Amino acid sequence: MAAITTFADEARIALDTIAGRTASLFSPTVRLGVTGLSRAGKTVFISSFVHNLIHGGRLPLFEAFKSGRISRAYLEEQPDAAVPRFQYEDHIAALVEQRIWPDSTRAISELRLTIDFESASFFGRMLSPGRLSVDIVDYPGEWLLDLPLLGKDFAEFSREAVELAALPVRADLSREWLSVASAADPDAPADEQSIRGLAEAFSAYLRACKADDRALSTLPPGRFLMPGDLEGSPALTFSPLARLSEGRPRAGSLQAIMERRYEAYKTHVVRPFFREHIARLDRQIVLVDALQALNAGGAAVADLERALTEILACFRPGRGGLLTDFFSHRIDRILIAATKADHLHHESHDRLQAIVRRLAERAIARASFSGAEVDVLAMAAVRATREGTVKQGRETLPVIIGTPLAGETIDGERFDGKAETAIFPGDLPEKPGQALQASEASTFSIRFVRFRPPRIERTAEGIALSLPHIRLDRAMQFLIGDRLA
Repeated sequence: MAAITTFADEARIALDTIAGRTASLFSPTVRLGVTGLSRAGKTVFISSFVHNLIHGGRLPLFEAFKSGRISRAYLEEQPDAAVPRFQYEDHIAALVEQRIWPDSTRAISELRLTIDFESASFFGRMLSPGRLSVDIVDYPGEWLLDLPLLGKDFAEFSREAVELAALPVRADLSREWLSVASAADPDAPADEQSIRGLAEAFSAYLRACKADDRALSTLPPGRFLMPGDLEGSPALTFSPLARLSEGRPRAGSLQAIMERRYEAYKTHVVRPFFREHIARLDRQIVLVDALQALNAGGAAVADLERALTEILACFRPGRGGLLTDFFSHRIDRILIAATKADHLHHESHDRLQAIVRRLAERAIARASFSGAEVDVLAMAAVRATREGTVKQGRETLPVIIGTPLAGETIDGERFDGKAETAIFPGDLPEKPGQALQASEASTFSIRFVRFRPPRIERTAEGIALSLPHIRLDRAMQFLIGDRLA
């Protein structure tokens, strides 16, 4: 990580950490980062995490809740006034009242959840204030994929981009951009129209890679897909080049301008994001939509493995001492969660978990070596289906039952978003390595259908119950359970 930070960055990180640690002496706080590539379920996870704690969900594996030591959980004013608030109330209304999935994460946001509890030990009750604030930081995984750019110059960035674009799974999508980039003379005088044309072709190629039928994950620069208020700025109007000048590019040339804008992107977009957000995290959950990649084939799964390795390499994992912790944050627990487990029968959950562990094994080994605890989990923050069985001849098949989203098609039948149906989702491979095979050679198939959020059950008194889930309580235990002991 030292390669992507300057001495000035480290000094500012240390000052921010000292201020935060001092405040935590009087008000214990844990900063929980929530990330994942688009449609992995970040917004749904945070909404369900908060809703189940505030409304007393079914959390048998969350020890502090199971033992009755949590007296209440509630939202408070977040500490960072300059960061947009995570719109929890809007997202819950979408899930519970409208039964639609809330909008995906498009930018960074934050929410403070405070938990009043009683320590499990006598000494803990004597020493602990019995209150923990969890500052939940929600940010797109696509932005995290930009952090490795801080250690790369424009030439290296260009070479890697061209190599990725030439892969078989990307070749047809990148053809137009590569054609324009290959024709561009790096020594020619730069003009804005040519620069914009290259940038637009490159952005279109990245967007095509992200579409459902390819489901590719390694797509930096991340802000090209989620520009926010930077759209149209010079810092987001550049492109890798297929041909590069030998030696230092001539002033005013196409390559010189592209290099300058690439460096501006790192300086004004990527570096502040790392310094102000990633470097302040204590705990991290990475949500992974492995089912979408599996649906798209082995090439998409291999690309997801590449993206996961790069994402996990961007964190600062490990355990520090009393002195070092006062000057810098280390992420001492990382949870890698395979989402949408409710789209599979529970018999396949272990296989899904094993596949994701296999995809992240190199990064897990690195984080574990540094002293961080890492776990892998198959979960559904909101369970949209229930399980059942159907008879097919003499065979009994395990199925999932739910309401497909309007427009979903199964065996030629198009659903209206109202009718329930039972689906046999298929089997995941027994050996995780099989998931990395090319799609033509795969020996497994799954049927991935998107479902509406569930209808929330109510008690006899008409009180709405909390959002149903799969293993959300286990995620809570791993991420914050020790801080409530």
